[in-house]
Amino acid sequence: MDRQAGLSVRVKLTLSYAGFLMVAGFLLLAAVWVFLLRYVPERAMLINAEDNAHLNGVFPVRSSLLNVFLPRAAAVLAFLLVFGLVGGWILAGRMLAPLTGITNAARMATSGSLSHRIRLPGRKDEFRELADAFDAMLARLEAHVAEQQRFAANASHELRTPLAVSKALLDVARADPTRDTGELVDRLHAVNTRAIDLTEALLLVSRADRRSFTRERVDLSLMAEEATETLLPLAEKHGVTIETRGDITPTTGSPALLLQLTTNLVHNAIVHNLPEEGAVWVTTGVRPKTVVLTVENTGEQLTPELAATLTEPFQRGTERVHGDHPGVGLGLAIVKTITHAHDGTLTLTPRPAGGIRVTVELPAVSPHSGPVSEIGHVPR
Repeated sequence: MDRQAGLSVRVKLTLSYAGFLMVAGFLLLAAVWVFLLRYVPERAMLINAEDNAHLNGVFPVRSSLLNVFLPRAAAVLAFLLVFGLVGGWILAGRMLAPLTGITNAARMATSGSLSHRIRLPGRKDEFRELADAFDAMLARLEAHVAEQQRFAANASHELRTPLAVSKALLDVARADPTRDTGELVDRLHAVNTRAIDLTEALLLVSRADRRSFTRERVDLSLMAEEATETLLPLAEKHGVTIETRGDITPTTGSPALLLQLTTNLVHNAIVHNLPEEGAVWVTTGVRPKTVVLTVENTGEQLTPELAATLTEPFQRGTERVHGDHPGVGLGLAIVKTITHAHDGTLTLTPRPAGGIRVTVELPAVSPHSGPVSEIGHVPR
């Protein structure tokens, strides 16, 4: 924004300090006049030395004192003005010195450098709180930008693969017009379906990250039941049993996004499981200020380090992905984004017996604050 040039804050503070000092000096001199000089007589007094032996010396009149007082009062005010300007300039400079570091950091951030930190030394005050808040903001921005850059690079790589395969299939069909195109069409359809799924997942992540949704009251236990019923055929195909239990868990958010979150968790728990006789447990519960959705499954042993990376986009962890349901590598990344968009927390913990426990904790709402969105009205 273009602004007209004005006085700096240091000059304004200097003038304020000097002005305040001048006012204080003027009031002090006025008090001397009001409470002292007013009792000095305007005319000379005649004193009887015999009756007032204890009174000796000369008693000046008011006019004589004014002639002496006013020049010296003016000199004192002039000194206070100079002292206030010089002292105020130095004091304002010392007080505003921390703003220089904050301003420089802001300019560097504007130019694209987010690695700089102010780290203002000293004890806690308003400037230190501002500097610490600015450092925290820079750290979050740097992490967010780095995450977005990784996400864009991974998304470009993932989208390039199906497009390259589609181009190769079309080149094969064009080079050999007499070839049976049935197999090529099937493969092209599968590749195109994967590209569409990936694009829709990217759009879902973007929508959740912008928080461009209307909040409604939602019961997570109903979402868990809906996701379980939808994915039951997939679980039967993989030989996985699903157990759902828990209490009513009212929260607020987007029914569509929360259903997507629950579906992704249950889907991941099914396809990333044991080859045979696997199990998935879906549990909902209520805590004092939050509601909890927990999805556990059996599977291979995972380290805490590997579990911490599974929410990164396009991170598939191990070779447990089944060929018929490879996914697009955004399942838990979508869960993480939706959870954060709903002011919740996501925790991934390896199970000692194998598999993983995923816990989503969201803010709770009072069960009597309004009707909960029915599962039948959840947008698909």
